[in-house]
Amino acid sequence: MSTPEDLNDIYVDELKDLWSANDQMLKVLKKITAKASDAALKDMLTKSHEGITQHTAIVKELIAGQDEKVSKEHCKGMEGLVAEATKHVLEEGPEKGPALDVLIIAQYQRMTHYGIAGFGTAAAYAKALGLKDDTKKLRDATKEIYGGDEYMTKLAESSVNMQAEDA
Repeated sequence: MSTPEDLNDIYVDELKDLWSANDQMLKVLKKITAKASDAALKDMLTKSHEGITQHTAIVKELIAGQDEKVSKEHCKGMEGLVAEATKHVLEEGPEKGPALDVLIIAQYQRMTHYGIAGFGTAAAYAKALGLKDDTKKLRDATKEIYGGDEYMTKLAESSVNMQAEDA
């Protein structure tokens, strides 16, 4: 990444970071999804793969719309979150069952919160730059990500956490 000169450069850098973050999250989620026991959790994780892929396509489109080389910039923030998810779910977590499902939700939400912050920030930059179409696409993506996060909270509170407590 070169030193940003203005808000447009910062905006493009944010988009490139989001692309990398999405790629990293999707890669670990594919591994994590296979370990989920709860059917609703497994279904939500599977659906999130498609959402992440769609959001990545939007990010690529928006980068191209800025007459920039369509490339990603390695996201160190998501790298850390993926390392935590790998450690807690794939390496040191329970082999399967409700306790593992609790850990999966926690790690999913940590990564998702990064997405909410990143897409929301990019939307604010797009708005400031007068990029109405970009703003709408980024706000819509932020709402979808937030919806997934809310669903995971409800799933945890209504069943998964209680199942882990009873196990």
